[in-house]
Amino acid sequence: MPMTETVRDDGVHMVTASRAAAELELRRGEFALAVHLGIVRVDARQAGGRAGVHGGEIDRLRSEDGFPETLQERVRTVGTADGARLLGISPVRFSRLARAGCVTPVAFYLNRYRAVVWLYLAQELDGLAARSPELMVGNSPPWMRSRLDAGTDCRARNWRSRRTERLLTLTEDPWARAAVIGEALDPVQLAEVVDDPYERAYLGRVRPAPVFGRGGSAAGHEAMAQLMLADEPDEILWRRVTLGMELDSARELRAAPRPGEERCPGAADGSGASAEAEVPVESVGPVRPAGVEEAAAERPEPGAQGDGTQGDGTREDGEGGGAAGLLARFRLRRTPRRRSPRRTVSGRGKSFATDARTRHSLRHADQRSHR
Repeated sequence: MPMTETVRDDGVHMVTASRAAAELELRRGEFALAVHLGIVRVDARQAGGRAGVHGGEIDRLRSEDGFPETLQERVRTVGTADGARLLGISPVRFSRLARAGCVTPVAFYLNRYRAVVWLYLAQELDGLAARSPELMVGNSPPWMRSRLDAGTDCRARNWRSRRTERLLTLTEDPWARAAVIGEALDPVQLAEVVDDPYERAYLGRVRPAPVFGRGGSAAGHEAMAQLMLADEPDEILWRRVTLGMELDSARELRAAPRPGEERCPGAADGSGASAEAEVPVESVGPVRPAGVEEAAAERPEPGAQGDGTQGDGTREDGEGGGAAGLLARFRLRRTPRRRSPRRTVSGRGKSFATDARTRHSLRHADQRSHR
């Protein structure tokens, strides 16, 4: 990750997310979790669209008592085995507490068998032991046994709810809020609530993106997509109703852009800043050199006036520049190799016959000279 510093146009000192994580002595995952929990405030509207942190925010966190141990403890996560050891119970009992919804996961990862491993905040587990000591010993309460006997597993649902609540607090834009809520609905259910395809495409563009981008393996992305979908009727109903309410507010603020429409910055709210810049836009597709895109977009059709080509699409002599020359310099178009003219069989036979007559004439002239 680049460790370069950036400075905003208004003179506010900014550093990249990677540099901020290093200065706060946090690993990549710990820093991302600190941002998600609101411990570290990130400004995602700096130049270039990348997340940045104010220098004053880093100074504030570094000046706290007990830095960096205190900050690291706030984002320390544990799995089932370490969580059970922290509470002084068996891993089986800890798993029952988690499936019953007594503790809420904050993150997850895939092990080498591609199984989901849930992670919990260590500080929250300490609070559970102090708040409900009866759950640590003795028989489980009746409500907990009834849930477990019915096969209930609240871990994924609680993780979705926690993630949604946190993302909703990070933005006030109704379109971004609707995108966060609709993320838990499958495409069919989302289309039933949002029947306009342009609005669905706009929700995908304004959905908040992770601080460090969408890294990880394909298996991790697939697991994330599966865990994000609501799978219980009451949760699906809540998502659909809430999404409809957010859409009503979003449509009153501004309409989703259509193809060919040009949005004027600040036209919606009169603030002088584009409303779309309130949340980071998700990047789609590979990045290409800017010069190549501009040349490809501005290249006229073959035979058009002023493009330096003939009517059959061939370039005139002396015209080596323009879009074709730029594409050739980027090795995006290979120049065909010049081929030598092919000799025909009849041509070869004619040349051989001519050579034979010449040799016969020479021999005949030599004999007459000796006579």
